[in-house]
Amino acid sequence: MKLFGGVGEPSLRGRRARRLLRTWRRRGPLLFFSLSLLSIVYLSFFGAKLPFDSHQSNTSLENESFTNVTHVWNDREDEIYKRPRPKARKHHGPCEVGLMESVDNIVEPETYMNFTQFSLQYIAKEDTSYGKDVFEARFGGHQTLEQREESFYAKNQTIHCGFIEVPEGHPSTGFELSDKDKEHMTGCRVVVSSCIFGNSDFLRRPTSSKISTFSKKNVCFMMFLDELTLKKLSSEGHIPDAMGNIGLWRIIVVKHLPYADLRKTGKVPKFLSHRLFPSARYSIWLDSKMRLHTDPMLILEYFLWRTRSEYAISNHYDRHCVWEEVLQNKLLNKYNHTVIDEQFMFYQSDGLVKFIESNFSSILPSFVPEGSFIVRAHTPMSNLFSCLWFNEVDRFTSRDQLSFAYTFLKLKRMNPGKPLHLNMFKDCERRAVCKLFHHRVEDINPPPPTPQAL
Repeated sequence: MKLFGGVGEPSLRGRRARRLLRTWRRRGPLLFFSLSLLSIVYLSFFGAKLPFDSHQSNTSLENESFTNVTHVWNDREDEIYKRPRPKARKHHGPCEVGLMESVDNIVEPETYMNFTQFSLQYIAKEDTSYGKDVFEARFGGHQTLEQREESFYAKNQTIHCGFIEVPEGHPSTGFELSDKDKEHMTGCRVVVSSCIFGNSDFLRRPTSSKISTFSKKNVCFMMFLDELTLKKLSSEGHIPDAMGNIGLWRIIVVKHLPYADLRKTGKVPKFLSHRLFPSARYSIWLDSKMRLHTDPMLILEYFLWRTRSEYAISNHYDRHCVWEEVLQNKLLNKYNHTVIDEQFMFYQSDGLVKFIESNFSSILPSFVPEGSFIVRAHTPMSNLFSCLWFNEVDRFTSRDQLSFAYTFLKLKRMNPGKPLHLNMFKDCERRAVCKLFHHRVEDINPPPPTPQAL
């Protein structure tokens, strides 16, 4: 039995070994492949970091430390500038506007112009000895802080409001028009105006089918261009006819632009329509990115006469606080940051505070306007506000949304009982009366300006 058993056990173990060897040969490669595949999947999904050598391990630690430092700096930077989190993209479209059906029955209210009355005159020339060794003629003049403060009072006075004439022997301050155009502009009573400077946009004609015969005969449609833009538009087939018109637009060529910053030059026709059209009772400003497709008389009736307002402008479609607007201008590099900071700090020192809807909704629904569409009556208070707003743009930045609320609130504070009747309407109403497009040039970055001394 022992002998049989001693001989049989090795034989059995040998058969088992051979069987396992055959099984391994058949299934071993498959098992190895499965384990390799699982390892690859693990590394792909879980991002395991394996220090294959000491150099790679140290590099990984250094990169991790650098990443941590970067995160700490970014967190501090975000805390300093208080960057808002990205907002979900909103859809901004037109809304229903209750315009009258036609202009046939529109009549200006008899007592409409009974607003605050005073006499406003404008400085035409300055003394060349104004506090400087070398006099520099400027379109906006050299307004002192004392003159600036006094100009906010609604009273009989003479103030800075652009168009400063040069003393003999000095170069022109700019925005020169032909005598023929000046004569034509003097006869305008209701004006729709726009501008394109520096070939920054396409020419967008008002939708003729939406403009009544009455408005075509009685409203001046004025487009201000520089010579460069006129040349470009002519090459695209927009050639003025014998009367100087392209469609409904009467083309007004401006020579010697007053500012190197073309955006600031555009504020001249935008804010100073009462200076350009001295006989006009009403004006409508239209940015070049917009096409008018509503009759001007219907616009006057809806935005001014119906609400008994003398100035109408829409709120911004997204932002309502000047703090947000300052941050946005910096993030997008819309203007020299130093000049923006100087302007912003100056306004805060003079009482500008953050917009809180519950505190200011009765005064202004927003501190940030969408200034591409403005409707105004040429009343003394409206003219004063326009001059004051322009003077802020002339002194600081061309970003007029930064100075709107400050100018309006200071004017209101310094003239109790003499309000500017402002209609700040919804942005969707602006979109209902005009069609919006993109600019030919999305942004004109002005050269870093020399801040004007305060």
